[in-house]
Amino acid sequence: MNADVGSSGLARSAAVKLSEMGARTKQLGTAMQDPHQQRRIILVIVCVALLLDNMLYMVIVPIIPDYLADLENEQSEHVHVVLHPNASASQRGNGTGAGPDKSNNLDVQIGVLFASKAILQLLVNPLSGTFIDRVGYDIPLLIGLTVMFLSTCIFAFGENYATLFAARSLQGLGSAFADTSGLAMIADKYTEEAERSRALGIALAFISFGSLVAPPFGGVLYEFAGKRVPFLVLAFVCLVDGFLFLTVIRPFSSRTRENMPVGTPIYRLMIDPYIAVVAGALTVCNIPLAFLEPTIANWMESTMHSTQWQMGLTWLPAFFPHVFGVYITVKLAARHPNLQWFYGALGMVIIGASSCTVPACKSFGELIAPLCGICFGIALVDTALLPTLAFLVDVRHVSVYGSVYAIADISYSVAYAMGPVVAGQIVHNLGFVQLNLGMGLVNVLYAPALLLLRNVCQMRPSYSERDTLLEEAPQGLYDTIRMEERRDKKKKKKGGYSSAGNCLPVDENGFDAFKAQRSQSEESSGAEFT
Repeated sequence: MNADVGSSGLARSAAVKLSEMGARTKQLGTAMQDPHQQRRIILVIVCVALLLDNMLYMVIVPIIPDYLADLENEQSEHVHVVLHPNASASQRGNGTGAGPDKSNNLDVQIGVLFASKAILQLLVNPLSGTFIDRVGYDIPLLIGLTVMFLSTCIFAFGENYATLFAARSLQGLGSAFADTSGLAMIADKYTEEAERSRALGIALAFISFGSLVAPPFGGVLYEFAGKRVPFLVLAFVCLVDGFLFLTVIRPFSSRTRENMPVGTPIYRLMIDPYIAVVAGALTVCNIPLAFLEPTIANWMESTMHSTQWQMGLTWLPAFFPHVFGVYITVKLAARHPNLQWFYGALGMVIIGASSCTVPACKSFGELIAPLCGICFGIALVDTALLPTLAFLVDVRHVSVYGSVYAIADISYSVAYAMGPVVAGQIVHNLGFVQLNLGMGLVNVLYAPALLLLRNVCQMRPSYSERDTLLEEAPQGLYDTIRMEERRDKKKKKKGGYSSAGNCLPVDENGFDAFKAQRSQSEESSGAEFT
């Protein structure tokens, strides 16, 4: 009897739990249908993808050099044993030949391995941007997450240089899809400028967190748990993010690209002077970070006699001023959106000044300040200019963001592809001081170029301007409908164009056609009088 009562109680409790789970599932489904809730979840998914990509990019910094050195020593010992089987252990140890040539060869291998990701990403980005404009943002993001998961697993189980090189290059392929489609998806979901700046600022904070926390994360796990564990942890997080993405987005069930606008070709965006200035600023401001990451550890060891933990934690304190820079730029942009160019220029000046002061530091404590200044300036530039790219596409082209954020990704990739390869050669030939002075000078000299963007916020969408830029008619149903709506609005305006007479309106970019026509007629009459 007691057993029956107990079993019935368990059944009732199980039924209650099932009903509660059903209610929660229903609430989750309702939340997924709410556009505001859905875009918040999408923001989380994209931020986790960006976090994973940058953690995988930087987690190898404390792992790969030591691991490759051990591999090379093992191979040298194996070759020596084969050639000299009767040699003693001490003779084998002395015969490994860890001389300058071997060290230089290892440095070259490490530099090429580090740069391979950015190089492949640089090559794939023009194709991935066009692909994203054609198929939307969801499928490319899923492709990027899948490739990143595979590359992380290969990193975990790879045991030779060729396998690690393939994994690193594969990560560049995944980043070209995941990073570009993720940023484009954020720009597409958050259409208001203040919300867009805030959302992109959150994404930049996750990028910074991944880049600066990954080295100590990888170093600690590598030291106490081995090479595979940090990569397996990242692979598991990537897998969870992918499943959450499939649950929320369902990229293969809803296809709405038929009535979406046809994006501007990437080569036409590249020749837009405003976009070109922004892309150049993104490259220049990231050069100090990309060039210092592979060179500053050796400089610290030779000049400061820094310990391993100090070199491993070099960039970690810079995370906090980076987040603060993102926060303050978002707040200032909400209050004074017309000064986005100024925030970017100020950030480049701060980067330049901080870069020039790095060689003057004599201790680890002194070094923290200029590195924090560099990351703070990068936060100002990125947070101010990434939303500007989306705004420029909105007002000068078509509101499809795959290609323009592929250009942004190309800008980052140029800096990080050159860093591991070029920075070491500059330090070897010219010196660490000259490297930092050159980077600082380039940033300060480029800052005035952002004056070209000072009137960007006053622009309004102009189809006449778009037709001039693209030299082609409206494409697709979306463009045609929007243009018809624009023409109807112009006809209803009181000062609209009238076929009888010369009454021309002031267009939405502030161009007074009547005034221009009047001044032109006055000039012609003056010429006839003379």
